[in-house]
Amino acid sequence: MNQLQNDPAQAPKPYPRRRTYGRFAFEFLSIFVAVISAFALNNWNEERRDRNAEEKILSEIRNGLEQDKADIGVNMYGHTVGLAACDYWQQVIQNEPVPEDSIAMQLLNLTRDFIAIQNRAGYESLKSKGLELITDDTLRLDIIAIYEYDFATLKNLEEQYEELQFQRNYFRDFRDILGPYLIWDQEGKITGIRRPVQLSDKEKSVLMMDLWKIRTNRQFALFFYKEVNRKIDRLVERIQHSVPR
Repeated sequence: MNQLQNDPAQAPKPYPRRRTYGRFAFEFLSIFVAVISAFALNNWNEERRDRNAEEKILSEIRNGLEQDKADIGVNMYGHTVGLAACDYWQQVIQNEPVPEDSIAMQLLNLTRDFIAIQNRAGYESLKSKGLELITDDTLRLDIIAIYEYDFATLKNLEEQYEELQFQRNYFRDFRDILGPYLIWDQEGKITGIRRPVQLSDKEKSVLMMDLWKIRTNRQFALFFYKEVNRKIDRLVERIQHSVPR
């Protein structure tokens, strides 16, 4: 045994230092690549989930905006027939001939009010997930503007702006002044109007002033609706480019 210990040829040879460093470097590089790959894969998965969520919400917003256009169309039609009713009742006040079979509808259209129906589900989903989910800054700002400003203004205009509360502000004058001239049947339906409509100068002035106010405010509402419709069309087109059907 002492001979083996004293024999240099039989002593264990040291492991080459270069090979040891190479093995450690390879192991370190393998771990580094694995960690970086895991982070990259996780980031890619999160990015994909965010993009899928963005496309889904943009699709919901687009569908909601298209429904909003239909609801806006109903209100625009209502204001348009309200303008026609102004012409109708001006002719009545001036004792000009009018078709009396539509008198009840014309009375209803004259002072009919509207509410602003808005489909906000997609936008509320976006807010709950974070507005930054929309990666296009301009698109995100346009979406915020149409819901937080334009739609809010429409709602206030129709439901709170005092001069557009037609029923509350103007119906009483027409009821009190023209009501005695209306002809009713046994079923309680308006069938015509007694002629001539004899109004004092004051009564005529009150009704003509009411008609002027109704016309002015319905035209203002229609102008704003048209502007919002234009913005909706532009926004839907931008979303369409981002999320094809």
